[in-house]
Amino acid sequence: MEIQEAFAVPLMMFMVFVAPIWVIMHYRSKRKITEGLSETELNQLNDLSNRAEKMADRIKTLEAILDAESPNWRRDHDKV
Repeated sequence: MEIQEAFAVPLMMFMVFVAPIWVIMHYRSKRKITEGLSETELNQLNDLSNRAEKMADRIKTLEAILDAESPNWRRDHDKV
């Protein structure tokens, strides 16, 4: 009986305090996943996507300029 009594108190504490919070947090996170991105997050994602596209275009332009002015720049850059 002592082993059962030793586990009874922690089990009761777990069931009363930890389990309900655990269940609430679990379903809250599940709901947030199914809701998807908020409007603010979607706007931020679109903004970052636009910035990345502009950056890619700028990099292509810079590489084209470097290719025209210094054809060996890629090989020279790899040595560093």
